[in-house]
Amino acid sequence: MIRAALIASAAALALASGSQAQPGQAHPQNWPRSASPAAMEDAATEALVRDLLSKMTLEEKVGQTIQADISYIKPEDLKTYPLGSLLAGGSSGPFGDERGDAAKWLAMVNAFRAAAAERPGTQIPLMFGIDAVHGHNNLVGATLFPHNIGLGAARDADLVARIGVATAKEVAATGADWTFGPTLAVPRDDRWGRTYEGYGETPELARLYAGPMTLGLQGVLSPDRTLANGHIAGSAKHFLADGGTDAGLDQGDFKGDEAQLIAEHLSGYREAIDAGVLTIMASFSSWNGVKHTGNRSLLTDVLRGPLGFKGFVVGDWNAHGQVEGCSKESCAAAMNAGLDMYMAPDSWRGLYANTLAQVRSGEIPQARIDEAAARILRVKIKTGLFGPRPAIEGDRSVIGSAAHRDLAREAVAKSLVLLKNNGVLPVKPGARVLVAGRAADDIGLASGGWTISWQGTGTTNADFPGGQSIWAGLKSAVEATGGSAELNVDGAFAQKPDVAVVVFGEDPYAEFQGDVDNLDYAPTEPLALLKALRAKGVPTVALFLSGRPLWTNLEINAADAFVAAWLPGSQAGAVAEVLVAGKDGKPVRDFTGRLSFSWPKTAAQGPLNFGDAGYDPQFAYGYGLSYAKPGQVGALKEESGVAPGAGPMARYFADGRIVAPWSLTLQDADGRTMRVGQLRQSTSPAGSVHYDTIDGGAQESARRFDFIKPGSAWLGGRPVDLTSLAKDGYGLSVRYRRIDASSASVWFGVEGADQPLVPARAWTSASVPLTCFATQGAGLAKIGKPFVLRGEAGAQVEIEDVRLVKTSATGCPR
Repeated sequence: MIRAALIASAAALALASGSQAQPGQAHPQNWPRSASPAAMEDAATEALVRDLLSKMTLEEKVGQTIQADISYIKPEDLKTYPLGSLLAGGSSGPFGDERGDAAKWLAMVNAFRAAAAERPGTQIPLMFGIDAVHGHNNLVGATLFPHNIGLGAARDADLVARIGVATAKEVAATGADWTFGPTLAVPRDDRWGRTYEGYGETPELARLYAGPMTLGLQGVLSPDRTLANGHIAGSAKHFLADGGTDAGLDQGDFKGDEAQLIAEHLSGYREAIDAGVLTIMASFSSWNGVKHTGNRSLLTDVLRGPLGFKGFVVGDWNAHGQVEGCSKESCAAAMNAGLDMYMAPDSWRGLYANTLAQVRSGEIPQARIDEAAARILRVKIKTGLFGPRPAIEGDRSVIGSAAHRDLAREAVAKSLVLLKNNGVLPVKPGARVLVAGRAADDIGLASGGWTISWQGTGTTNADFPGGQSIWAGLKSAVEATGGSAELNVDGAFAQKPDVAVVVFGEDPYAEFQGDVDNLDYAPTEPLALLKALRAKGVPTVALFLSGRPLWTNLEINAADAFVAAWLPGSQAGAVAEVLVAGKDGKPVRDFTGRLSFSWPKTAAQGPLNFGDAGYDPQFAYGYGLSYAKPGQVGALKEESGVAPGAGPMARYFADGRIVAPWSLTLQDADGRTMRVGQLRQSTSPAGSVHYDTIDGGAQESARRFDFIKPGSAWLGGRPVDLTSLAKDGYGLSVRYRRIDASSASVWFGVEGADQPLVPARAWTSASVPLTCFATQGAGLAKIGKPFVLRGEAGAQVEIEDVRLVKTSATGCPR
């Protein structure tokens, strides 16, 4: 198979070189070659780099290596600190406004530029970075394209290049000049929460797309010239093997040898480097226990050796703090390993001071800081930051333009994968169509993570002016053929429809918070809806929105057609161009998408990748039906393979998110409630309870509950039976800390029973056997609130994890 041949080839090379396997140690002689274009180091650029370096103070050189986030720095800070770069992280908006418009974004960028220009000394322009991973996704009104998983299914390199061009224009119009993309991850375990950021499970698609996306964003590098108007710097990420971590854990460890690392995860980096990518982002993750951000053999020996990269390497969000011996405010090891720019969103001030001291003491050699500063200056020069601002800056007409929306519609149509069609598609002209499911008229759910906010939660259709929901697209297409369309989220109807389209899928998530234990699609409402419609004799089309393949055998069996629509973005309504026939009864567009990730046969399948030994998917890599080439799908097995108690029903709050199907509700003492779902912050109706999203052990991994008055917060959903888990020795576990100094009491438990939460200033865990709550009177056979947090006025508690776990406790707390 392809993978085996690649690994065997790399292994043979390693053996021939006589290299010895050492944890996290790369051997440059084993790696294939690439090279940044000579235009990156043209004579004029290098002369200016040398001139600037000769004038810069040590403080200014160190400053170039530090990047702060706009949420943690003010323009006036730049009058003192000569920082080289700013970023707007996933939930950072201009002047604190997450929904600021294009004018506000540009005003913010200009405010920082103006402040930096007031600082005396060598004037080095700021470089402004942003995660534009599926369009300018932080900006309300921008065109949002399908996430990479959908583009992988499209298998169209020209399409990807044109998306790169459009993304660059919309970003440049708001004043930013650098995006953290393309993402070249090769996700090998779909439990990883960033699976949808990869093009596919094999490196072939990343290799196909890396060059075109880089050229779309940046244009072709030319000697003695900067990037053309409307182009921005790119950043290939995350170097290396971010998609290969053990068990799919974000920021985890790739456990494999060098041959496998090269064969599976070198991915499209050579192609991006050959195309002239100006920056590369080092990964949070590690290789056999050695963090990439501190791995000199990769960042210097390989990247600057056989791979021939001449741009600069930037870190991820405080990733240097995970390097052995480092903290987020001090990490000479990362700089010495080959990191050129620290991403230090909230730690920039302390990191600047410590890095400066480390250069002065010799812990970081002067030559190393000069080298890093030179690489950053080179990229800034080629990006055009030393010249006049690009003409496109401030041109709001390009943001969400008709041409870009049309391009997004093309991408949506090409990304759809037809898994099953027993004759119900395409929808016939003149049909009466029912559209159901809560995702049908929700553009945010169709866009996924990295949409307005980091995790993509808390949006409404008002955040997508110019966007089109799936419902709106279907309604327009159906009515154009003389038919009628009705929207009812619950699937109710007065007159029997000819066909029902049920739209459902995952709630939005991004890195870390998207990691899951297994691939079971847990919500039960869509399945019940599909079965109810079938019982009434209504043919159904299941339109599934997800950031990864999930075990959906039950839903596939219950539907007459099943379409994997991935995360289509702001023009999700374009699915109608493929689902609905024209007036002549012929398809307007056929299905052309093919799976770029294997579809699981059971929910318990972990790594499931084409070419692996024992490969046994439900639908194989490359699978996809069409109208031209139909196929029949029989009844699928309905055993998930997940052990009782191991699924989402036993996990309530984990990895910074409320786990589906549970939702959070705040309640005042008078009984009034507010369901807040996945909102980042909220307050109960009477103001008794306020909660906010905070950093715990990881970015935004915890929630803080402030009990201003007596009140409660609880996770609820459909009632579940916990009696068998209680008999098996499970208990309710919560990881928490108290941050107040009051004597106010806090209790945790389940519906109908709770126990005191012992005050603890440091993060700690408490668990209580379910049998103890039963003893107190909780009806475990029908629990609608599996976690309840209750507090007196003045209590403040932070929660990072809530789940059911096996407990060895034999008694109950008193």
